[in-house]
Amino acid sequence: MIDFKIIAVDFDGTLCFSNWPELGDPNSVLISYLKEWKKQGNKLILWTCRAGDPLENAISWCKEYGLEFDAINDNLPEIVSLYGNNSRKITCDYYIDDRACLPEDMIKTIA
Repeated sequence: MIDFKIIAVDFDGTLCFSNWPELGDPNSVLISYLKEWKKQGNKLILWTCRAGDPLENAISWCKEYGLEFDAINDNLPEIVSLYGNNSRKITCDYYIDDRACLPEDMIKTIA
């Protein structure tokens, strides 16, 4: 049984106000919130389209701001064990992304 919550968080435009592949200013309020979330025993996943050197730069940037992740672009080992596989879709309780929207908001735009 999992006794923690999981947040998957995007990098560009969410944690970092950047213009890919550059790095920019931190979203200090969000970073503080996520660090507190983790202190409470919850888990964080960095969920980004970055790969290779841009990903490594993003990970280093996050570490400079004291933000460490339990997984990067992958499911937590506990989740893989729980479900017996590692699906391509990240299992989490919350996604934080500058491109996110709620289904009900989308329905309103097409109605």
